Amino acid sequence: MLRLALPNKGRLAEQTLELLDSAGLALPATSERALTARVGEGLEVLFVRAQDIPEFVADGAAHAGVTGWDLVVESGRELSARLDLGFGRCRLVAAAREDGPVREVADVPAGARVATAFPNLARRWFAEAGREVEIVPVSGASEVAPHLGIAELIVDLVSTGSTLRVNGLREFATLLHSSARLVTAAAPAPAMAEALEDLVATLESVVRARGRRYVMANVPKTALERIPAVLPGLNGPTVTAILNSGAHVAVHAVVAADALASTLRELKALGAEGILVTRIERLTP
Repeated sequence: MLRLALPNKGRLAEQTLELLDSAGLALPATSERALTARVGEGLEVLFVRAQDIPEFVADGAAHAGVTGWDLVVESGRELSARLDLGFGRCRLVAAAREDGPVREVADVPAGARVATAFPNLARRWFAEAGREVEIVPVSGASEVAPHLGIAELIVDLVSTGSTLRVNGLREFATLLHSSARLVTAAAPAPAMAEALEDLVATLESVVRARGRRYVMANVPKTALERIPAVLPGLNGPTVTAILNSGAHVAVHAVVAADALASTLRELKALGAEGILVTRIERLTP
């Protein structure tokens, strides 16, 4: 039985469950307080705090886990990031008061206090930057620390940076880029190797399909030479004959969703007809 540790609450938990559902691994309805759930005969899910998942995986209580990369690095445990799941993207940054003297790490005075929920990561980063600081561990709301006199600096997660600006803070360095990752032990149990590879491949096919669309169109044969530039696909477009349509052929290809508008415009300019666009559930190269 492969054991997978998942966050038990929050947006990260919701997005992870959505991913599993898209991968055909939907969890049965359970109580919000449930600690475990089973998917078929081969997968058991453990619901734990996101910050505890690196420990669960490193200690072998779970064979794999989904959590933020920032929490993995903060834990200091040696884990292997098998897959970037593409959500939960954020940055761990150092920030100071907007009206203060710190504009870059070189401006940080010796003995400056740094409030953070990531003491290990912050301590290591400032040491590597050659700055002696005092770490002030906090559990949350670190952005108020400089205004309360608790610390001169903070190290915290940001997505857009708007919370820092609202609180009169300015980031002066990025310590880490983070996102949700599927992690395993650096040396997973050999008995679980095949099951882990199957899980990675399944989730990867869903992640790869996101942001892609499948485009089909009837294209004049006279425009075929120009089609690869418009529909490059993964390994080039697929071209098939159309019954009783001597002047056209059917062209199929996968395109990036953010390039869809320009792709359709170029297809129409080539005389394409009957253009169909569909979503992709999974994509395996």
